[in-house]
Amino acid sequence: MIKLYGAMASRAHRVVWMLRELGLAFEHEQTPFMDGSTHRPEFLAINPNGRVPVLVDDGFVIYESLAINLYLAQKHGGPLAPASLQESALATQWSFWVTTEIEKPLLFASVNRKLFAEDQRDEEQAQMAIGKLNRPFKVLNEHLEHRPWLLGERFTVADLNVATVMDLAPQCGIALDAWPRLQQWHERCPARPAASDWKDVKFSIPRPPTLLALLRMFV
Repeated sequence: MIKLYGAMASRAHRVVWMLRELGLAFEHEQTPFMDGSTHRPEFLAINPNGRVPVLVDDGFVIYESLAINLYLAQKHGGPLAPASLQESALATQWSFWVTTEIEKPLLFASVNRKLFAEDQRDEEQAQMAIGKLNRPFKVLNEHLEHRPWLLGERFTVADLNVATVMDLAPQCGIALDAWPRLQQWHERCPARPAASDWKDVKFSIPRPPTLLALLRMFV
């Protein structure tokens, strides 16, 4: 039995998409992350970090959304799974890469354009973050010049992991037309039937009182 903890407005949406792609039955515990639920003793016993998502698979506990998806792909096989040691390494590479090169500046832009209350947003800070995305977007665009998907001819867990981070771009008004291959790839990913419908979830977060506290949100 698979049980997933985490609300759709969290990174749990990545895992929901993966579970749907694999056609796996699962119980979804809609654990919110802004009301203290993840810091209650019963949840900390599952993930002492106090964060979602967490997947429990027949007693095996794993957290970190991208790692969960890599685990599910390796366990359940199929075309989404790496087909060789080299593909496994590349799927891990792209999953690490998108968190280090893209996710933080995209989140920083997103909070200043959408997730903070309108009177707490700072467009100058959003633009600063967006400026840091030109290089990794160029890398991804060039990689996709000669292949339809990140690992070659088929959609895999690598595409799903990277796409669910990239989803923040249209949400915070970042146009991708300067990177046409990247844009085309990103349009194909969420068009898949199993793609989770988390983008309809509306939520906001309070802006920290200082810039230092804001920066610590992304460290």
